[in-house]
Amino acid sequence: MREPLFAPSVSLTDDERRRVRDLLGRDPTDVELQIFDILWSEHCSYKSSRAALRRLPTEGPTVVLGPGEDAGVLRFAEWEGKRYAIVIAHESHNHPSQVVPVEGAATGIGGIVRDVVCMGAEVIGVLDPLRFGDPRGEHAHRSIDIARGVVKGIALYANALGVPNLGGDVRFDPSYDDNCLVNVVAIGLVEEDRVIPSAVPPEGRREPYVFLLVGKPTDASGFGGATLASAVLDDAPAENRGAVQVADPFLKRVLNVALADLFRLAREKEIPIGCKDLGAGGISCMASELADRGGMGVAIDFEAIPLAEEIPPFVALVSETQERYGLAVPERFAEEVLDLFNVKYELPSIVRGARAAVVGRFTEEKRVRIRQGGTLVCDAATEAITCPVLADREAKAPSRPKEKAFSGFDGDLGEALLRMLRSPNGGSAEPIFRSYDTEVQGRAVIRPGEADASVLLPIPGCPVGLAATADGNPWYGLLDPRAAGVLAVAEGARNLAAVGAEPLGMTDCLNYGNPEDPFVYQQFIEGVEGIREGAAAIGLRGRPECPIPIVSGNVSFYNESARGRSIAPSPILCLVGRVRDASRAATIGLKGPGGRILLVGDRYDDLGGSLFLREVRGLLGEKPPVFRAAEEREAIHLVSRLVEEGLVRAAHDISEGGLLGAHAEMVDGAGDPKVGAAIAIDAVGRGLPDEVRLFSESGGFLLEVEEKDAEGIVERGRRLGVPIFAIGRVDGAGRLLVEREGKAIVEVGRAAIGEARREALASIFTGV
Repeated sequence: MREPLFAPSVSLTDDERRRVRDLLGRDPTDVELQIFDILWSEHCSYKSSRAALRRLPTEGPTVVLGPGEDAGVLRFAEWEGKRYAIVIAHESHNHPSQVVPVEGAATGIGGIVRDVVCMGAEVIGVLDPLRFGDPRGEHAHRSIDIARGVVKGIALYANALGVPNLGGDVRFDPSYDDNCLVNVVAIGLVEEDRVIPSAVPPEGRREPYVFLLVGKPTDASGFGGATLASAVLDDAPAENRGAVQVADPFLKRVLNVALADLFRLAREKEIPIGCKDLGAGGISCMASELADRGGMGVAIDFEAIPLAEEIPPFVALVSETQERYGLAVPERFAEEVLDLFNVKYELPSIVRGARAAVVGRFTEEKRVRIRQGGTLVCDAATEAITCPVLADREAKAPSRPKEKAFSGFDGDLGEALLRMLRSPNGGSAEPIFRSYDTEVQGRAVIRPGEADASVLLPIPGCPVGLAATADGNPWYGLLDPRAAGVLAVAEGARNLAAVGAEPLGMTDCLNYGNPEDPFVYQQFIEGVEGIREGAAAIGLRGRPECPIPIVSGNVSFYNESARGRSIAPSPILCLVGRVRDASRAATIGLKGPGGRILLVGDRYDDLGGSLFLREVRGLLGEKPPVFRAAEEREAIHLVSRLVEEGLVRAAHDISEGGLLGAHAEMVDGAGDPKVGAAIAIDAVGRGLPDEVRLFSESGGFLLEVEEKDAEGIVERGRRLGVPIFAIGRVDGAGRLLVEREGKAIVEVGRAAIGEARREALASIFTGV
C-alpha cells in the first residue's frame, strides 16, 4: 500500500501530490489540497480524455461559442431586428443517481440548468437520456427502484422549476445494474449580443471588481461530489450519500428570475459583469476559473461566506451546495446588486441563511488567496490551480469472443413484433413522459413521443422552430465502440430530419468504464473517433464541408462497480436543429386513408445489435449496422427539405425495431383508431430473408405523403443516389399489414400494437 504524502482524504496520485508541492514550492494546506484534488479529478480536469476530444469539430458557421464556457452557444434565428441564439449544455449525474436516485437526478437537472442560466439565457427545455439496469434480471428490484427514483427526481425538480421536458430516451441493460446513467441536457434562448461570459470582464483591470456569492448558504452537502464522480462506485452507497447535493427548485426559480433582472439592469446601465454557476468544486474552484478566464486573481474572505453550519474551510470552500451563483461586478454596482437579491427578491425570507454577499475581490495579481481571519488558508497562482493535467493512458483493443451467428427465423413475424414491443427497450416511453410537464411555458409544438424530435417555438411570434433529440445505442457499443459513435450522430440527424429540421450543432456525453483499463480506454478513443467521423460525414445542410459542430459536453468515466463490471460503451448525443416553419413539422402518426407510404433507404443485412435479435433470439449479433455515409447524408438532408416544403404528412426514422417496428409506431400514433396501413416489401432488400428485411436496423425513413407527390419524391431520391420505394398506402382497416408476392406475412391489429407498446414501461413506472 502506498503511503500518502499528505492528507489521506484525497484521491491524488503520488505523482500528482508531488506536482502540487512543486507548483506551490511548499507543502499544501488542507484547503489547497482539496482544491487540487477536485480540479485535477477526472470529472473536472478531463485528464484522460482531453487529448482525444481535441479531434472533435467545435467550430463552424452556426457556432457562437464552443466548448470552454459553461454551455455552448449556437446561432438560431433573426426576428424583428434581433439575432437569437440557443445555449445548450450536457452533463452526467450518474454516480449520485445510483447512490440516491431521487436527489441525484434532481440535482443533475439543477446543475445543468445553472450552466445555461449563468450564460444569460432563459431556460426553455431539458432532456434526460437515461440508462438503467435490467428490470427482468438478477437485480430487477433494485434496477426498478432506481429507475423510478430517477424519473421522480427529474419530474420533481423540472416541473417545480417551470421548465418543460423535451424528451430523451431510456434503455435497459444488465451492464447498468451497478451503475445507471443519468445524462441531462438544458437548452436556453438568448439574444446573441447578450451572452454573459463566465469570466471577469476586461473592465476588471481598469476599476475594482468584487466577487459576490448568491443563493443558498454553504453547507457540507456535496462535499467530494466531483471525486465521487471520478471513482468506481462501491457496494456501500450509504457512505457516498454525503457527496450528493440537496436540491431546492423553488429557490432556483426565484434565483433565475432575479438573475434575469440583474442582467437586464446591467445592460441598461452598460455595466459589464461575469457570472458562473457553482458546480463541481464549489466556491474556490468556481472563483479560480472566473478569475483565470479574465486574466486576473481573486482574494476571498472566508469569514464573509454565508454558512448554514459551522464547517471548516477545507469543506466549505469545495462543497457543492446547490442553488448558488458567483458574480463578478464593479464595486460601485455591488450595493445595488445586493439590494436586488436581498431586498427586492427577499432571498433571506425564502431559505434560512440564503442571500447575496460580497465575499472577495478580483486582483491584478494572478493569485488565489483565501483568508480565514488573519490566516492564509490558500495562496496559489491562479494558473497553477487551473492548469491542465494530463494522464498517460494505455489503449488496447480487446479480443472479443465470437458471437453466436444468427441462423434464420421460421416463427411468426407478427408475434415477434409484439414480443419486441412488449419489451422494456421496445415499448413506448409515454409512462415516463406523463410524469413530466411538457406544456409549461406554452412553447411546445411537438411534444415528447409525438415525433422523432420535440419541437418548440422559442421566440414569441416567430415561426422558426427548435428541434431537439437525444440518442445512443449501447448494444452497438458492445459490438463496435467506433460504430456506436458514428451511428449515434446518424440517428440524431435522422430524428431532426424527420421533423423538418436542419442540424445546427450537438453536445456529447461520453459514458465509459475505468480509463485505467486499456480495453476501456480503447473503447473511449474509438467512440470519439466515431463521433468525429459521423459529424464530418453528415455535415450541415447546404454546407457539406462543415461538420456538425460539438459545442458542449461531458466525459463520464469510472462507470463500473467494485465488482469490476463496466457499463456498455455509451456515447450519448443531443442534437438540435432549426425548423424554418414549425407549422410544417411532421409527427410520427399516420394521418388518414389515401396517403402513400414511401421507404427512404434500402434494407441491408444489418441485424447485429438489433432489438429483434436481442428479444426474439437472445443474441447480440456479430457486427452493428454499416454506416453508409453518402446515402445517409443525402437521405437526411433530402427528408428535412421534403418536410420543410410541406410534402410530408408523417415521418419516422428507422432504427431500433427496423422497418416493421417503425411501421407499427406510425400506425399506433394515428389519431383515428380506424387508421391502418398496408405495405409490400417485394422491391426492398432483394435476396434477404423476410425477418432481415423487416427487422434490419439499417438507417432510413418511412414517410406518408400525398399520392400526387409520391412519384416526384422518388425521382428526387434517384437523382441524389438515395433509394426510395413506394411500398404501400394508409387505409381505414385499423391494422398493420405486410405483404410479399401478394400474400400477407404479417397482420396485426392496431389495438394489439398499442397494448404491447404500453405494457412494459407502464409496469416499471407505475406510481411514479
